[in-house]
Amino acid sequence: MLQKIAVKMSETPSTNYSMIQPHSSESEQTLYARHFNVTDPVVAKRICFYKSGDPQFNGIKMVINNRSFKTFDALLDNLSKKVPLPFGVRNITTPRGIHSINDLEELEDGKSYICSHQKKIKPINLEKASKKPLPWQISRPFSARLRAVQLAREPEDGIFLRDTVKIRIPKKLLVFKNGDVRTRLTIVLGKKNTQTFEAFLDNISELVQYPVAKLYTTDGRKVPNLQALILCSGAVVAAGREPFKAGNYDPHRYSLPGKFSGIPNRVYPKATAKSERRKTGKWKVSVITSDRPLAGTSSQIYITLYGVHSDSGAIFLYGDEGELFQGGTEDIFTITTEDIGELYKIRIGHNNSGESPGWHCEAVRVQLQNLSSGEQFYFPAHRWLAQDQDDGEVCRELPVLRQGQSWVMDFDLNMTTYEVHVITGDLWNAGTEADVYISICGENGDTGSRQLLRSKKPRKFLKGQTDIFPLEAVHLGSLYEIVIGHNGLGPGNGWFLEKIILKDPITDLDYTFLCHRWLDDGEDDGKIVRELYAEDNATSSARQELELERKEIWAAEGWKFQKGNTLQFYSRLTRGFIRLKPDGVVDALGDKKDKHGLFDVTVKKGNTRVFNSHPSPHLALALDDGYVAGMDSSETLCELQVLLQPNHCAILESAKNPGQTVTFNPQGKVADDSTGYAGLSKEFVVHVKGVFHNSAIILLATSHSQYLCLKSDGSCSGAGNQSDESYWKVHKISSGVCMFESFENPRMYLRIKDGQCNGTGTGDVYCHFKVEKNLESGSVSLESVQNRGMYVGLLPDGQTKPVVNTGEKNILFYPQVIKFGRKKPMGTSATPSQQNRGIREPEQQQKAQKPVVYSPPVSPSSSKGHEHSLPSNDGWKVSVLTGNSGTQANVALWIYGDKGISGPITLGKDIREQLFLPGKEDEFQVEIKDIGNVYKIRIGHYGTSEHPGWKLERVILQHAKSRRMLNFPASKWLSRNHGNGDTICELPIMERGRAIYPIVRYPVYIYTGHLEQAETDSPVYLCIYGERGDSGLRLLHKSDMPVKFQRGMVDLFEIEAVSLGKLQKVLLCCEAKNKSQYWYCERVIIREAGKDSEYIFKCERWLPFLSQGIIHSEIELYPQELLQDLFYFYSLEDDWKITVVTGHFSTAGTTALVSLYAYGENKTSGPFILGSGKHQLFNPNSADTFKINLKDIGELYKIRVGHDNSGNDPSWYLVDIGLQRMVAYSDREVCLPIDCWLAEDQDDGDTWREVAIRRPKGGLLPLVVYEVHVYTGLKLGAGTDSNVYITLIGTRGDAGKRKLHRSKNNKIKFQHGQIDVFSVKAVSLGDLKKVLVCHDGIGSGRT
Repeated sequence: MLQKIAVKMSETPSTNYSMIQPHSSESEQTLYARHFNVTDPVVAKRICFYKSGDPQFNGIKMVINNRSFKTFDALLDNLSKKVPLPFGVRNITTPRGIHSINDLEELEDGKSYICSHQKKIKPINLEKASKKPLPWQISRPFSARLRAVQLAREPEDGIFLRDTVKIRIPKKLLVFKNGDVRTRLTIVLGKKNTQTFEAFLDNISELVQYPVAKLYTTDGRKVPNLQALILCSGAVVAAGREPFKAGNYDPHRYSLPGKFSGIPNRVYPKATAKSERRKTGKWKVSVITSDRPLAGTSSQIYITLYGVHSDSGAIFLYGDEGELFQGGTEDIFTITTEDIGELYKIRIGHNNSGESPGWHCEAVRVQLQNLSSGEQFYFPAHRWLAQDQDDGEVCRELPVLRQGQSWVMDFDLNMTTYEVHVITGDLWNAGTEADVYISICGENGDTGSRQLLRSKKPRKFLKGQTDIFPLEAVHLGSLYEIVIGHNGLGPGNGWFLEKIILKDPITDLDYTFLCHRWLDDGEDDGKIVRELYAEDNATSSARQELELERKEIWAAEGWKFQKGNTLQFYSRLTRGFIRLKPDGVVDALGDKKDKHGLFDVTVKKGNTRVFNSHPSPHLALALDDGYVAGMDSSETLCELQVLLQPNHCAILESAKNPGQTVTFNPQGKVADDSTGYAGLSKEFVVHVKGVFHNSAIILLATSHSQYLCLKSDGSCSGAGNQSDESYWKVHKISSGVCMFESFENPRMYLRIKDGQCNGTGTGDVYCHFKVEKNLESGSVSLESVQNRGMYVGLLPDGQTKPVVNTGEKNILFYPQVIKFGRKKPMGTSATPSQQNRGIREPEQQQKAQKPVVYSPPVSPSSSKGHEHSLPSNDGWKVSVLTGNSGTQANVALWIYGDKGISGPITLGKDIREQLFLPGKEDEFQVEIKDIGNVYKIRIGHYGTSEHPGWKLERVILQHAKSRRMLNFPASKWLSRNHGNGDTICELPIMERGRAIYPIVRYPVYIYTGHLEQAETDSPVYLCIYGERGDSGLRLLHKSDMPVKFQRGMVDLFEIEAVSLGKLQKVLLCCEAKNKSQYWYCERVIIREAGKDSEYIFKCERWLPFLSQGIIHSEIELYPQELLQDLFYFYSLEDDWKITVVTGHFSTAGTTALVSLYAYGENKTSGPFILGSGKHQLFNPNSADTFKINLKDIGELYKIRVGHDNSGNDPSWYLVDIGLQRMVAYSDREVCLPIDCWLAEDQDDGDTWREVAIRRPKGGLLPLVVYEVHVYTGLKLGAGTDSNVYITLIGTRGDAGKRKLHRSKNNKIKFQHGQIDVFSVKAVSLGDLKKVLVCHDGIGSGRT
């Protein structure tokens, strides 16, 4: 047994190796030994040392000899005190970073060298770095007056914060002089003037000729550092040592720098107001401050007038400082606005500035100065506008009163208090300490920007927390949008917002606004303000949330189910693993070392997999009529769908018979009908073998989308994204003990030492961790070997810290394998060695070809740092010649052969700034599997970069082994603004100077329907399929109509492609973001130039549409003459056409979600979710057609149809249902009459109906009314107010889950000791076997 390994390492381990870069003239390295006893004569060397990657660093000039520095380590220690690096100077290299200096003798007199704290250095321009610094790059004053400015700052600010902020894009900043809005200038923030905050203040002082000591935001908050300055809204106020002075510092009113004598939006007291020519409304505003103590304010007061046409925007009310809005006074102003129409409300508030900002407003009187009318409006307030009084609001909305009476508009002017539920995401560092603001928009206006100040929780916006805020406003009617954001200030200002729910107490409606994104300038798209739109209903919101969750879970857990992985399935209920014995018996009683509990993954389509027994590969898990067994792996019953759950578990469902799952009872045996549902185990924790093998590259996930990462300063965070920083290399020390080395920064290890957890370890015993595997969750915990009981833990902001195990989730990590390692042989050393930087990704499942999905990028063949192996049969070189206009867009390539398609292949996505430059030819190495003889390519780009327009001259493909060349001349614009406006083109292969297939321009006619709101402004895409491949998904960009896709109109587009031969189908896609953008397409007609024939593709439906419970944005359409053949080809006794006819009167339609079940002699299929009124279905006097698949169902004998009673008007009158086999399309349609209501408030109150179908031999089963007697017990509290449901099960199937809605003998159901009688109407079930009873848990008595 190996007890321990002691490794003694140098204090400066980074100085004993060289850095080699390929394609360099200095291609060899020399290792020098250190000589500590030097007997050579004293020779002085004058050396200059620079900082890695910092051209602003002036350099340290030193005289080096063997008296000043006895050893090389002494020089490193001395430089560490002079060169600011996070871990001191640990590496010295030549200027190009090619040779590492390891000895004093290697330094040459008069030369310059680069200092770094790690092996990897960033070269700098020595010529630039050696120049004297510019005035704004130094912190000392460069004039006597600026020295006085700095002295003026010192008493108040003390030591200056010397922070550095990288400015990627210059930003304009409007600077006002404190207290004088007429003195202002515009400064462009850039690298030169933002080296330090102090230097920036010096720069402003020089420009404004005024000693600037402090900066404020326009509403009076102090700007403490450069980070806060960058996040400002575009304007700041420059002050000396005096306090902030309120003023109308509005950056939107001024577009030019310099001094101006007048300020256009300033509002003066009566008789001094200035007007603007474009204003058409003139108002007299009287503001009354109450006479109670401390009622006056030092803040700036503003008012906003709302009319039926528009609003005035915020107008500040100014006068002599210190004289306005004092206790017991009335202040009168004259303001001018644009024509806002009839006034219906105002908003009055202040900016909470000054020493005593709180204000008690008594009333506001507004008079319209009109020669003919002179209307007056009175707005009583009697409220505090103060953060420390009342509800903390600093603005109020007031509805209009005319001469003391309420003014009745077309909409109600009731005051209401909305309840704002803000749900912060459950991610690490998701919370924020910034000030959060919200604006709510409805059909009757908006609330303006309001700060969410007072939560019902002690601390706001914490990770995973729901905060509730009251927000008082004039009722806005139906809500449709909110704008939410924060000011970016505070130590933790980034924020992950999950969603917002608004509760309207007047209408008793809840509005859900999904976000699920970061509001963070360093995450996502960098935005800290987002516009969110209300979901249509709770069902839609829940479905969208579920879809988002499913995508995230599969992205995080799907790697486990890749080809070749070996898995174990752990049952939490049985506390054992699934095992498949050689005789085919399956149970869930195995232990983790049982070889029969290992399964190898075979990938099928989508999320379908086959799990082969590892010791018996011919056997696989199978579901045969709901029974789990081992069967021959070639059987279709072995194909199981993987359904991942939010709790890191998986459900294994039969792909052939959906609804049947791998299930075990508590004793670990395969479940049967005798086992109650509550006692079943169908969720399994999936464990992958070999995760922590030696040299594996892994991720340590802390949530579905976050990972443990190592920052450049050596700190660790659990809130990182998937990147090189979050990759860890495993070094296995002994059984269950590992070290974790950063892949991005070699020789930096995760460690726990001296109460700190970071990535500054050197590979010693403090970097050894015991990996504790948690069978219940699939997670691991990392316990320090040196500090037993201490684990790698996470704080709420994601930072790592040593913690003890208290049972919380902050020590759990979910490993994901990027590259599998190998089992470490016994006796090998645990000391890590540097490995090749390339990561080979695990084999990914090949996805179906879809022209708009881009694959991982291909690096150019000229890129440094890549070594290419000998050419294989699949290797090709792609040469792309750019014309006189380049692009920075992502370029993709598709290659078509007579045996298949390769692509899309992204060309150089990571270094696109250096690619596709004018007149340049770029080369790429790609691998193309055997696709036969190439006949065309497609090349194009997104068109979303800063320079998307591209002139493509030529593409050449050359086979790496045979050197065969394929030439594709182009000379085409790929640009929205040039040529035909397309960013994608197709090029045929040229043989003997001629194209083997011609390029064809297909005229495409798109017919938008005549239905109400049939038009759309959403992007619409089309892909044409023919005998020779497809055209790719093309954006229908340039129409012959001025506005595309308008109701009842026909748009003409042109799609240019290599001839497709006879057309077979089209794929039509509409990317609508909300219901208002849905599109009704009537048909698509395509003609081929020079031919009289045309292809007609009927659509006649809304896009997107709902099918099988999933919203689809795209649909395949077939030519009319092919429909009959296609029905036959694709059906083969499986597909049925279902026609649903809704009643003709106006209230017959439904908003509920409609579903259907079909019962056959072999099995039951369903539910088939047909859709709802939200998707333009089941309208009065309509017939809706659907296609469902009833594979292997046998002879149909009944159907059940119903709905979920959702939406505003769920009641539905169903006339009949038609069924027709699509394989025998000429057969007559079977009509099943219903002619009744499916509604809780109509007929018998049932929302489901069953209908029998006549069988050729068995006849028609009768419709039976079952009388159900429900006995409630005599125990105390036995009754319930919940909704109770029952399922009757007999020898001929079941009656479905039915709500016991109306008791025949009691007005109040399910009371203590009571008997209730209900009726359930269903097709005869034969002999009854059992019933299932449940309730939904809603109501006061839920037992």
